[in-house]
Amino acid sequence: MLFCGAMPLASPAYLTFAAIVFLAYWVVSRYRLAGLAVILVANYFFYARWGLIYLALVPAASSIDFVLGRALDRCESARARRLLVGASVAMNVGLILSLRYLPQVHSAWSWTLPLGLSFYAFQSMTYTIDIYRRVAPPTPTYLVYLCASSFFPTTLAGPITRLSTLCPQIANAGRTFAPADGGRALFLIGLGVMKKFLIADFLADHLVNRVFDTPKLYSSAEVLAALYGYAFQLYYDFSGYTDIALGSALLIGIKLPENFRCPYSAVNIADFWRRWHISLSNWLRDYVYFSLPGLRSRWKALAYVNLVITMAIGGLWHGPNWPFLVWGLLHGLGLAVVRGWQAWRGRQASPGLLARLGARVVTFHFVLLAWIFFRSPTLDAARDFLVQLCSLTVSSANIAPAFVFVLAIAVVAHYLPERWYDRSLRLYSDSPFYAQAAALALLAVSIKEVAATGAVPFIYTRF
Repeated sequence: MLFCGAMPLASPAYLTFAAIVFLAYWVVSRYRLAGLAVILVANYFFYARWGLIYLALVPAASSIDFVLGRALDRCESARARRLLVGASVAMNVGLILSLRYLPQVHSAWSWTLPLGLSFYAFQSMTYTIDIYRRVAPPTPTYLVYLCASSFFPTTLAGPITRLSTLCPQIANAGRTFAPADGGRALFLIGLGVMKKFLIADFLADHLVNRVFDTPKLYSSAEVLAALYGYAFQLYYDFSGYTDIALGSALLIGIKLPENFRCPYSAVNIADFWRRWHISLSNWLRDYVYFSLPGLRSRWKALAYVNLVITMAIGGLWHGPNWPFLVWGLLHGLGLAVVRGWQAWRGRQASPGLLARLGARVVTFHFVLLAWIFFRSPTLDAARDFLVQLCSLTVSSANIAPAFVFVLAIAVVAHYLPERWYDRSLRLYSDSPFYAQAAALALLAVSIKEVAATGAVPFIYTRF
């Protein structure tokens, strides 16, 4: 089964693939070109598993961006540089539109491909835009660029990594592999698999999906429980993917940026976006918000308008429909309100414990409100969910004790002190290999006993 069909990151096929890449890379890593060749072959094999057409699309797009980057570095004409970076942006945005959105806009375009390449395109645009802004040099080696731009762990759902930081790591082949790095990589992969199967998929299968599909059949209490469940399902699903991606990259000595930092502990929406999908938040800030006109305008209100526009674009990136747009607008308005409040209040003394707790509760429930639109396929479905949520009917007949138990574990685990996670990671990576293997074997047995489904695709691979 390794050589046929798509390869979600939580599937046995992918884990086998990652192990093969790890062994092949470190056997030849002392030879720089051989190490790069292993990474490139692994990248393109991963794409080919989703469709052979990607073996034409991805190398062609990567080659064009590499050439445009070199031209941008050598060109001094401001007009020509704008044309060059515009060509890169147009090509990458065109990839996103043609592969993902045109088939959704009109049924005549029915050739939707399984991968929309949006995360690939986002990473590629960091390369040419950074060169255009003269904040990063071009990568001198074509092979290194091909490896970095199509790096397989980040293909499906990030984290979006600036190629100016990824290329030097990939170019530095032949490094020694510390046992502690291997332990950390296995810990991250195991943690990601556990988050996916034992928490995210369990919450989805045992209440969340049913309630969001037919909210009118459930009481207000059950709808609220499903909403809480979805918030943690989405977090554990996406952060689980990120853990597997970070662990996979670390197996070959590549360190990717973190993507989550206890997001539901945020004290306001701006803080939430410093904790949730950090790489996308930074990308929207650096490559959309800072590119909008009026950044230095005397009209201060334009900065607030640009926040709303940026988040609206972020919402539409998830899909060309009204619920995603409403989700983006809600977050944009939330960010504008937070900025306006901070500008009005100025520097203040640090709030007390109760004030911080209240801010966290309010922020979390604002995020919950927005998640309703994020999860609902249509505005009518979101309205039905909200109406049933506000019906004030009380029944817990459809809330199984197992759902409550897993949700409680999810909540407690999310709010545990970060130092506990660091200690667990250190304890695992410092343990003997047989103890690490035993822990992974126990995890595999637990998944087999608890998980009701196979390797369900991660939620964010749709985007």
